[in-house]
Amino acid sequence: MGKIAFIFPGQGSQTAGMGKELADNHEQVKAYFDKADEVLDYKLSDLIFNGPQATLTKTANAQPALLTTSIAILERLKALTIEPDFVAGHSLGEYTALVAAGALSFEDGVYAVRQRGLFMEEAVPSGKGAMSAVLGLERDPLKQITEQVTSEGASVQLANLNCPGQIVISGTKEGVALCSERAKEAGAKRVIPLEVSGPFHSSLMKPASEQLHNVLQELNWKNASVPVIVNVNAEPVQEKDELIRLLVEQLYSPVLWEDSVSTMINLGVDTFIEIGPGKVLSGLVKKVNRQVKTYAVQDEESFQQLAESLKGD
Repeated sequence: MGKIAFIFPGQGSQTAGMGKELADNHEQVKAYFDKADEVLDYKLSDLIFNGPQATLTKTANAQPALLTTSIAILERLKALTIEPDFVAGHSLGEYTALVAAGALSFEDGVYAVRQRGLFMEEAVPSGKGAMSAVLGLERDPLKQITEQVTSEGASVQLANLNCPGQIVISGTKEGVALCSERAKEAGAKRVIPLEVSGPFHSSLMKPASEQLHNVLQELNWKNASVPVIVNVNAEPVQEKDELIRLLVEQLYSPVLWEDSVSTMINLGVDTFIEIGPGKVLSGLVKKVNRQVKTYAVQDEESFQQLAESLKGD
């Protein structure tokens, strides 16, 4: 076996009931949900396990809920005694990766992403921003379209470069609508508006990034124990001050997920283990490179499947 990467999902993967089966059957898993309730001083665990989905999906709830669930699932993985060579996460998932790499404590991580979610919700008035997924158009022509639209006064930019032919744009409602039309004219197969509460990873998030910087500076940071492949530049980083700087920048910069996956593969990773609800990242990894192995662990059944597969390797 080559090298292993642990990867952690971002906002959008949350679903009511996630992590409940493992928490009900493993005290050490449940402890993370209890700790999150204590740190945030509200029953996040009840919202995670029972919903309602609409409330769970709100940014300020979804972010700590996903970090808590993913780290709780990671606790179950300790039984397999596998260590990652690299960690990475998609947007919010980067914070989970930092907790997994020991750069941040779980408590600080949960607190930070709750604040991050609140800042992101407050940054742009509801209905003013938008995001859409553009399918079937490469990054260079799409980037040219976003720059042209922005120069005309309607802000829009590339937000998530997820895999070949799948890019999310973000900005003002007008900017995203205009860019979407021009992307179709330029040959995009489909443009799908996303159900989000704000224009994430766009310049409109800069006010939130300033507030986030103040919060991150207050936390107790350590250098990461393994390299974190960061969203902003798709490079491995371990030094704590650099991690803080890039997290602030991440809020208004594109998530270079396709590039991050390519970086890990170039560094020798042939096995990606997605830890958290859903299989979104596993699917994206396969679209970047079909030769690598992917596993998605979110419950006891998928944990056992991983355990069996690793025995065979």
